[in-house]
Amino acid sequence: MIDFITATDFTECQRLFHGRGHAYENLTHVNVDWLPPVILITLYEEVERRWLLTQAQLLQQRIPSCRSVQVQYRCRKMAPSEVLLGEEIQQTQVLEQGLKYHIELGKAQNTGLFLDMRNGREWVLNHSAHKKVLNLFAYTCAFSVVAIAGGATKVANFDMSKASLAKGRDNHRLNQQDTNKVIFEGVDIFKSNSRIKKHGRYDLIICDPPSFQKGSVNIERDYAKLIRRIPQWANNQADIMLCLNSPDLDTQFLLDNVAEHCPQCKFIQTLSPPSVFKEAQQGKGLKVLLFHYQENGA
Repeated sequence: MIDFITATDFTECQRLFHGRGHAYENLTHVNVDWLPPVILITLYEEVERRWLLTQAQLLQQRIPSCRSVQVQYRCRKMAPSEVLLGEEIQQTQVLEQGLKYHIELGKAQNTGLFLDMRNGREWVLNHSAHKKVLNLFAYTCAFSVVAIAGGATKVANFDMSKASLAKGRDNHRLNQQDTNKVIFEGVDIFKSNSRIKKHGRYDLIICDPPSFQKGSVNIERDYAKLIRRIPQWANNQADIMLCLNSPDLDTQFLLDNVAEHCPQCKFIQTLSPPSVFKEAQQGKGLKVLLFHYQENGA
């Protein structure tokens, strides 16, 4: 596995190895992330202990600034974590594109920052100046942080998890940003259209929903509900970023839904994840599509 890692700059957080893309034979069950100063190995199948410890040692040697090598067993109930080498670090602050984010290890399945969305965050950083931004399924508000850093006048974050939004507020404070420009709404997005419209209309809409959450989200069924509401939320000439994480749904799924439910949105381009997120089959990984909203299709 170590042979496939090509990174040479370890100052910022990043994925080091993406086995889940099925591009590496016999390693489809392994991901490796660098969350300075922690290397996090994520396993989706059980492995031999000796192999795991050998990989941990080789990874630690590769990155001298590493102080901890940890493993998260996604293949086990509740996704428990374990320190393999070094210190027991449960919290850290990482850097990406000059901005800082809080990371938590060993407490939840996700650490607080999705590394495959780096290019999406970079695009928002470069296209949010003087804009009013709507951030749906905001999680820990990374899009909001880059939008404010990029000059957004206001960002409205919506997510069902108030705990995640609280971490998002901390991320803004970590970057010494003015939270008076930021709104945090812990509500069910599908049941809160009036709250979303209250803070609009918006010049940039970001929608990054989970593929499935029991009892609340089935994105194959529910994405159309969000797309139909874009005309209620968007200013004329607004930018729209629609994201899709499901390996079972491809880019065409989004294009078809937009064409049917919001034809005022013109497709502009697709943003690819960082090159390390290599996929054996096109369309299985993260999809990020950009659209331009024009009232009345003008």
